[in-house]
Amino acid sequence: MRTSCTTTPTRSLVVMAAILILMIAAASPCSAFVPTSQIQRTAAVSSASFPSSPSSTQLALDISGENIGATTSLIATAVGPIASSLFAYGGNVPLWQSCALNAVLFGTLRSKLNKMLTAEGFAHAFALGTLLWTTLGWRGWTLCVMYLFLGQAVTKVKFQEKEKAGIAEARGGRRGPENVWGSALTGLICAACSVQGGGSFLGISSDVYLLAYVASLATKLADTFASEIGKAYGKTTFLITTFERVKPGTEGAVSAEGTAAAVVGGLLLSLFGYAIHLISWPGVIVSTIAAFLATNAESLIGATLQEKEGFEFMTNEVVNFINTLIGAFIAILGGVLILGM
Repeated sequence: MRTSCTTTPTRSLVVMAAILILMIAAASPCSAFVPTSQIQRTAAVSSASFPSSPSSTQLALDISGENIGATTSLIATAVGPIASSLFAYGGNVPLWQSCALNAVLFGTLRSKLNKMLTAEGFAHAFALGTLLWTTLGWRGWTLCVMYLFLGQAVTKVKFQEKEKAGIAEARGGRRGPENVWGSALTGLICAACSVQGGGSFLGISSDVYLLAYVASLATKLADTFASEIGKAYGKTTFLITTFERVKPGTEGAVSAEGTAAAVVGGLLLSLFGYAIHLISWPGVIVSTIAAFLATNAESLIGATLQEKEGFEFMTNEVVNFINTLIGAFIAILGGVLILGM
């Protein structure tokens, strides 16, 4: 899909992500706001308390260099008790350790990541990576990085030709904050849910949430593979709703080449999730099917709603978020109803 400018609905995804970050940090005994003696390295339910000192919150969250401490302190104070009672958060790795490890890895990969992300996208990806590490450890972090690398690689396929045709990703294919959260916010929610309740949260097991996490990213990679390979190699491109022939890059357009690529993309990331022991072998099948079905659902949304009058809020990033939600939901259904997880 072509990248659009950041609109109000797209910014709302970033705001949602920021609130989730504050909730996790506020409720986490692994956060920098809680003494080290209280840190637990298990995913068991823990009683998290939020500090009453707004000055420490201000110092911890005022990372932009602007005077936003009072605002973030107010928000954090408001969501802290809610987060503590809702999540009873107990991540796998202390937040401060996750931040440190993420900083080292991002520093090591900075030259490569700068080619994939804008400056703002880099900062948001750092926040995402830290939270994924504190919830799922290196496995969750690595899966997301693998998605980023594979997605960037396929985006660059015949990139100059796609640029000439006006259907290439904007900014040379570099991702911004809206892309980061549109692609991974669903996954972060699934990751957070997987470490709640000592093995079960809202009646759903942690293994199912892990499957949904993998499926959400597999869904986005399948969509990227379908879009980029379809634009590069698609011989016949048609609208998924009417089968009318359209130009490559049209919202809701599909091709045989892109459809096959979607299966490959979803399968690749699902297999990687299996290789690093996030999901089981049957989970690979469920994740791949979920990714494929969600990608086609996304094409339907693109053809019927996106860029239509009255649906201006349906930007690419909002559609991507819905796409990953559908993939995760199908995976949850598959995990519970088919695999009996």
